[in-house]
Amino acid sequence: MKVRSGILASAVLAALPLLATASSHREAPNIARLPTVDSTDLYMFMSYDPDPSKKDYVTILANYIPLQDPYGGPNYFALDPFALYEIHIDNDGDAKEDITFQFQFDNNLGANGKGLALDIGVGANKKTVAVPLKNIAPIGAGVDTSDKLNFNESYALTVVRGDRRGLNRSEITGTGPFTATRRVPFIDPFHERTFFGKPYDNVGNKTFSTPGGYDAYARQFIHSVNIPGCAQPANVFVGQRLEGFAVNLGEIFDLVNIVPIVKGSIKAVPALGIDQNVLNNDVRNKNVTTFALEVHKSCLAGKGNGVIGAWTSASLRQARILNPRPTFEIPEVDGGPWTQVSRLGMPLVNEVVIGLPDKDRFSASEPKDDGQFATYVTNPTLPALVNALFLGTINSVLGTTFADLAPTNIPRKDLVTAFLTGFPGVNQLATVTPSEMLRLNTGIAPKAKGAQSTFGVAGGDVAGFPNGRRPGDDVVDIELRVALGALCYDLPLGANGAGVNLGICKPEDAAIGFVQLTDGAPVTDGDFDAAFPYLRTPIPGSPNGPN
Repeated sequence: MKVRSGILASAVLAALPLLATASSHREAPNIARLPTVDSTDLYMFMSYDPDPSKKDYVTILANYIPLQDPYGGPNYFALDPFALYEIHIDNDGDAKEDITFQFQFDNNLGANGKGLALDIGVGANKKTVAVPLKNIAPIGAGVDTSDKLNFNESYALTVVRGDRRGLNRSEITGTGPFTATRRVPFIDPFHERTFFGKPYDNVGNKTFSTPGGYDAYARQFIHSVNIPGCAQPANVFVGQRLEGFAVNLGEIFDLVNIVPIVKGSIKAVPALGIDQNVLNNDVRNKNVTTFALEVHKSCLAGKGNGVIGAWTSASLRQARILNPRPTFEIPEVDGGPWTQVSRLGMPLVNEVVIGLPDKDRFSASEPKDDGQFATYVTNPTLPALVNALFLGTINSVLGTTFADLAPTNIPRKDLVTAFLTGFPGVNQLATVTPSEMLRLNTGIAPKAKGAQSTFGVAGGDVAGFPNGRRPGDDVVDIELRVALGALCYDLPLGANGAGVNLGICKPEDAAIGFVQLTDGAPVTDGDFDAAFPYLRTPIPGSPNGPN
């Protein structure tokens, strides 16, 4: 055991800087240039809201615009009105979208598009002058913002059946506060559409000083909607939320200035490792923009076996011509077909699986074409880098004769199962087409908040990752362990937590696959709300109260 502990400490030092770069934040060279269309995380899980009316609902959360500093004014973090944001569902296993939810944004100035203005001066010197700020007075729940908020975001929703660029598309409608019907030429030049309001970002406690604060204000923008072809009502919310991902970025990029194993998990060397501490989470003070859907499972599962796959994407028009005399409404002119620039299903794939030359190609690809990337999964480079960097040193220092620290079961069937096919009987679709997406079995009941294992299936909780992904699933620790062979060892999936080997590979295939690896930045279901949209209220740009 002492020998294995030494191996672990050295091996993980090499592994973590490659693995824990934040779930999908600026993961490819091109998308780093386009933060408003950068998808950061995708969650999909059976809703665990205690409200009985939410039974059998699926929650999907797609996050965009990474690493938002709460104080990032005066423009804050508006979404791109020239982009197409999409959430795709495959319910038959052919790795092609069967259902796509499309979001398109329309941003408008206050005062009915003219912009808020103030009268400056008196008499002949008085002039009406546009204000420079996005809000000029406190706003909040129940407040008329027409003379206070100078920037309004809203979005149109479309559901597409079959090919995302096909003609089988229908408008998603709804009524209530913060909805309006209007024609926006660049979204639909021929028809009026329903537009759903998006809350203004949490710029600070003085702006949102009304009763209930920002939380009460933002909850006004949870819209009940009608999805054509779906007999059950659905809910949608788009708005800023507290970043739910957790990762120890600073220490990792300081030449891995930690020993990244769970402290105390190696009994022979109990002092070895790092304590789990929320202060290790370097993105805990960041916000993110969330696209949230709550849809009855019958509207998603189709005629398959109840397992659905999902991924999110963002696209831009192929041609962009900048306006040399830009206005608020026309800073540019866009044309040509939609071109996908961002894609996310399973977390961390583009960061640590796809090679650097192919990262932008992966961002632009679709699951049906993932055969071109299969070698990155069957013959992964991360374990090989660990071995190349540290095998000789470890054998020399410890006097061991290990032939290989990396798992030896090449091709890595365990990684193919985890990332490309799903697990039989758990989250594998009726037809198996190897492809990268998040897979959820809608027939497995959710675990209530407080009863979830942060390690999902690896922790004996089949309602968690990689059977979908809940906000409280610690995907950094899970995927680090899986990469180095955890699935070759018994998992606590039997009666009363008894160990069960999945039969994908054997313990002797993975020298360090049994060890509890971690970045020391914990996340649990206790860090999130128990109801839609689950991610918590974003951090205010100014923490001070009104003065």
